[in-house]
Amino acid sequence: MTALMVAIALLLDRLLGEAKRWHPLVGFGRLVKWIEQVLWHSDCSKWQARLRGVVAVMLLLIPLTVMTALLTKFAVIEYFIAVLLLYLAVGGRSLAQHAIQVRDALGLNDLGAARLRTGMLVSRDTRKLDEEQMVKAAVESVLENGCDAVFGAIFWFVVAGAPGVIFYRLANTLDAMWGYRNQRYLHFGWAAARLDDVLNFIPARLTALTYALVGQFQNAIRCWRSQGYSWKSPNAGPVMAAGAGALSVQLGGAATYHGELQQRPELGLNNKPQALDIERAVGLVNRGMLLWLVVILLGGWLLA
Repeated sequence: MTALMVAIALLLDRLLGEAKRWHPLVGFGRLVKWIEQVLWHSDCSKWQARLRGVVAVMLLLIPLTVMTALLTKFAVIEYFIAVLLLYLAVGGRSLAQHAIQVRDALGLNDLGAARLRTGMLVSRDTRKLDEEQMVKAAVESVLENGCDAVFGAIFWFVVAGAPGVIFYRLANTLDAMWGYRNQRYLHFGWAAARLDDVLNFIPARLTALTYALVGQFQNAIRCWRSQGYSWKSPNAGPVMAAGAGALSVQLGGAATYHGELQQRPELGLNNKPQALDIERAVGLVNRGMLLWLVVILLGGWLLA
């Protein structure tokens, strides 16, 4: 039954895309900002800020996860609720649409529109990016979010059902909002960032393997092994290194976040990315989704 629910949820994502109104993650984001206003204070010590961050994470994740578990106890609507929640957690079509919009704007040589679209995908400053930098940003976002918004969500649904995928995606959202190494979030966001690292440890490596299997395998494995752990994130590094190798392009390098220039390691091969590589990255994720679906369906059939 799990395999069938995954298949239906992925089909709904393909047909309907992201909910245009009343998306639960949007409402959750507003709740996160309210909790932050209540608990964050600039005059806290390191350990006080971390403790407040831990309390914030618990307040935001535990009640909603327990509520999800209780909802799925109703036999009549159990499977419906589970499929709906997985569909809302998976963002494959939305990710692809945003990335392709960057490619289309670059194809029209409309750098202003391309920068605007790129800014919807990434947290780095995009106002002064050139074409190559925007392509890198878009491809990196597709590869990394392929783990966060697709494969990680599927993994935790298979492992722990609807409560698992809700806990994972909410924790992932917290990391996206609080997981920055700046003055405001370095300590307050510590718990959210570490929790996301733990939850993504296995999915990230399965995603890296997926990119290798559906892309250029030898290049992906070589880049993963030699470059994946040079990245500051223990999970994003293997994912993006394997993805860059699978596409045979060069990613990484300098990027500006919140006004601060960061020198990031280079990933992949010495092939400058082109606008069409954005579509190739989307194709990599799509083929990976198909592979996961086949494996889950086969696993469900063998265990039946």
